[in-house]
Amino acid sequence: MTALRITSSISIDESELEESFILSSGAGGQNVNKVSSAVQLRFDVVHSPSLSDPVRLRLIALSGSRLTKEGVLILVGRQYRDQTRNRMDVRERLAELIREAAITPKTRRPTKPTRASKERRIEGKKNRANIKKNRSKRFDD
Repeated sequence: MTALRITSSISIDESELEESFILSSGAGGQNVNKVSSAVQLRFDVVHSPSLSDPVRLRLIALSGSRLTKEGVLILVGRQYRDQTRNRMDVRERLAELIREAAITPKTRRPTKPTRASKERRIEGKKNRANIKKNRSKRFDD
């Protein structure tokens, strides 16, 4: 069996991918009514042995509305007129989504504001207060 290579450490077995071919809408003339050129790719994210838990969680977060309640990612490809190009497109989109999920986000280290930045902030507030104070109408006796 062949595997869909995502990164050097992640590859998905063909048995984990389920493809079904559906009628496509749009351009294509009479051909669009006869040939099932659109591809619907299903990938079970929750039960996939190919993904590590951190990658799985990030992929679930990235998937959004493309993920079913059961944890199955559904991608539909109907951009091209022929089935093979749609298959390649959908597989590449799946690979790109998993590659994005494989990147571990940098942890944010909280920093304290510098003394100079605090002083600049206070100075800006004072300037703004003076501008507003000078706007008010005062009648001198």
